[in-house]
Amino acid sequence: MELQSDSPEETEELAAELALRLSLGDVVTVAGELGSGKTTFVRGACGALGVRERVTSPTYTIGHRYHGDGVEVSHVDLYRFEGVSPAEWGDLEPYFEGAIAFVEWPEAGEGVLPSPRYAVRLRHAGAGRAVEIEEC
Repeated sequence: MELQSDSPEETEELAAELALRLSLGDVVTVAGELGSGKTTFVRGACGALGVRERVTSPTYTIGHRYHGDGVEVSHVDLYRFEGVSPAEWGDLEPYFEGAIAFVEWPEAGEGVLPSPRYAVRLRHAGAGRAVEIEEC
């Protein structure tokens, strides 16, 4: 399904609606070009899952783990990766254990990451964003 978002707040609302369908162990990939709203989307989902901490891009730290309402939420960013080696997977794997995981720039982990439940793609569309959500 493809939806339109005309503001960061609308992007967060779309993510919040998706988050209500998620359960422990689910993986959501979030793809799109720079500035398309990937972290904004994850921030909206985290809010709906009860995360009270400030949600920021983990580009330089690779990942963040947040505590939500009865669920752990991981936010992984593979922007700096060209691929994921077995050794690197060992560093990433804990983010997927016992959590709902969101992965930005998932292309770098193709073939290594757990299968996603949903794949989200954001792209610039005029002044807003097109948000495509696919159940896998």
